[in-house]
Amino acid sequence: MLERIAQFFRGDERLSIAIELVVIWAVLFVALRFLRGTRGAGVLKGVIAILAAIILSLRFAGSGTESFARLRYMAEALAGTLALALVVIFQPELRQALIRIGQSRWLAGGSRRFTEMVPAVDEAVEFLSRNQFGALIVIERGVPLGEMTRTGVPIDSIISARLLESIFWPNSPLHDLAVVVSGNRIVAANVQLPIADASMVPARLGSRHQAAVGATVETDAIVVVVSEQTGAIRIARHGGLSEPIAYDEFARALRAALTAAEDSTPEPEKQEAAS
Repeated sequence: MLERIAQFFRGDERLSIAIELVVIWAVLFVALRFLRGTRGAGVLKGVIAILAAIILSLRFAGSGTESFARLRYMAEALAGTLALALVVIFQPELRQALIRIGQSRWLAGGSRRFTEMVPAVDEAVEFLSRNQFGALIVIERGVPLGEMTRTGVPIDSIISARLLESIFWPNSPLHDLAVVVSGNRIVAANVQLPIADASMVPARLGSRHQAAVGATVETDAIVVVVSEQTGAIRIARHGGLSEPIAYDEFARALRAALTAAEDSTPEPEKQEAAS
């Protein structure tokens, strides 16, 4: 494999080499942009540096001769090991990438309608935020959330602001975890969400925000989270968390998230010390 890579730099067709370099650069740029703000970005940069060192060492060690045969053998073995390790290291990112491809507009078969859901969530979220009642509302999109909802209490009711407000009322036995919404129906309440890694959420935010991000890592769900401490409203999607959203901007932000023509990873907030 490394012999073929080394031959890349010995070709005589300059135009072909230039085109291939542009393609390689574009692939790396897209990969780094996709991984931006995740732990995988640092890993990918490290792997690129190691592969570059291996290729250069083979180039200058005389890859076409018997010189440094043992070193070349070790370098080739290391390159093969790195190729296998990448599949394991980037397993979460690869799953997320495949999910995004599957939910693309030309594969998803069109966007769903949320005509009743958005006004109900908007009204409920404003009430919950003003009263500083914590809330987690998971909105299903293309990826079914059946496995997730099995951990909760079945509701199967048409969505309404009053029902959401009553579920997240502090004295309600269902208020502590999440509500899952599919289309215009509340599917389940008291749903346990997967917790994201602490590095994906600013340190000043708690487990509710980690759960909001965690639910979006391997699905295309949109999660609305209301802070119990501050009443701040945020939207989580694709493993990222938005900045706080004002009351009068929330409905527009939610519609934009639900009907976005392209799936782009929101830039996570920078880590800050707990306050």
